[in-house]
Amino acid sequence: MSGREVVVCRTGTANIASVLAGLTRAGGAPRMATDPDDIRSASHVMLPGVGSFGAAMANLNESAMAEPLRERMAAGKPTLSICVGLQLLGSTSEESPGAKGLGLIEADFTRFAGSVRVPQFGWNRIEADEHCSVLASGHAYFANSYRLTEAPEGWNAAMADHGGPFVAALERGPVVACQFHPELSGAFGRTLLSRWIAMPC
Repeated sequence: MSGREVVVCRTGTANIASVLAGLTRAGGAPRMATDPDDIRSASHVMLPGVGSFGAAMANLNESAMAEPLRERMAAGKPTLSICVGLQLLGSTSEESPGAKGLGLIEADFTRFAGSVRVPQFGWNRIEADEHCSVLASGHAYFANSYRLTEAPEGWNAAMADHGGPFVAALERGPVVACQFHPELSGAFGRTLLSRWIAMPC
């Protein structure tokens, strides 16, 4: 297998087949993490997620992956989180009362309010701010019921709208977190993954 190795963290709640295929199409050489040292030593790590905040966080804690993930993102090592993976960077989520996230950002995720469809399923337009280098404006595929309404300080952001503005993705150097699914977002997502994979360690 050619391409840069990307270690994929096990959360127990992700569609791993789609993630591995998406990374391969983008020029990566993905493999699954087998222990916490894989997370510490890898040049690039992906944290995928589908399902609930609490279940994904419980799996990370039980597998001892939570702390090395927290450490590498705090140190600015190339890490890409997707879908629930973005939410795990925060403090809490209304989806799982009492569960604590990685706490990389001081943020609480809340359910979409009002009369909009929940979950949000399908394509939505995102607008990246001018300081982003991995994120770009375009259309991406979402599947989410919970969201962050404001970008945290120190992060560049891409925003979208579903009953009001929400954070579609965050970027701080090579640490990128997408609420949408780049692996399901066609050429737009493939290009984004390729830019992240190409980032220096």
